[in-house]
Amino acid sequence: MDDLRTDRLLLRRWRESDLAPWAAMNADPEVREHLGDLLTREQSDASVARFRAEADARGYGWWAVEVVADGAFVGFAGLDPVDDGLPFAGVEIGWRLARPAWGHGYATEAARAVLAFGFDTLRLPEILAVTTAGNLRSRAVMRRIGMTRDPADDFDDPEAPEGPLRPNVLYRIARGARDTVPVAAPPGAGP
Repeated sequence: MDDLRTDRLLLRRWRESDLAPWAAMNADPEVREHLGDLLTREQSDASVARFRAEADARGYGWWAVEVVADGAFVGFAGLDPVDDGLPFAGVEIGWRLARPAWGHGYATEAARAVLAFGFDTLRLPEILAVTTAGNLRSRAVMRRIGMTRDPADDFDDPEAPEGPLRPNVLYRIARGARDTVPVAAPPGAGP
């Protein structure tokens, strides 16, 4: 899996040094608010092992996100096939950042790099994004990168318990639509 670079970020393979800050993110209730239960260190480490194996097998997946200026690990971004059992199929884009990285435009910047990889390298015809209906920060990133939502595509996550994690929204972007989206977001433009 090749590294991706933006003006401020490096999306790269996972390193052992990422495990502790990744585990801290997965133990943070605010970071996990729209994702479900907090993860133990063992569960968090296992997720990285899975990310590495899937990236090796497919040639894409979840990149670790690092701030170039100081080398700080701040989260992840990438592409993943949609889980079985959902009412649609395709490849999904996603991101997750540590709280100190929120509000700097990193999620938008990383997502644009991932979209470019998905369309230009993988030649995907469409990329999807899914989040809980209440995850307004991620939904804002989806809109900033040019994704659109049809409320008819919204669905209840069959694996989520009754409550705020069950209602989900689906956003989409087709390969050609990306060309109409501005390339860079100013710092501080969002998550």
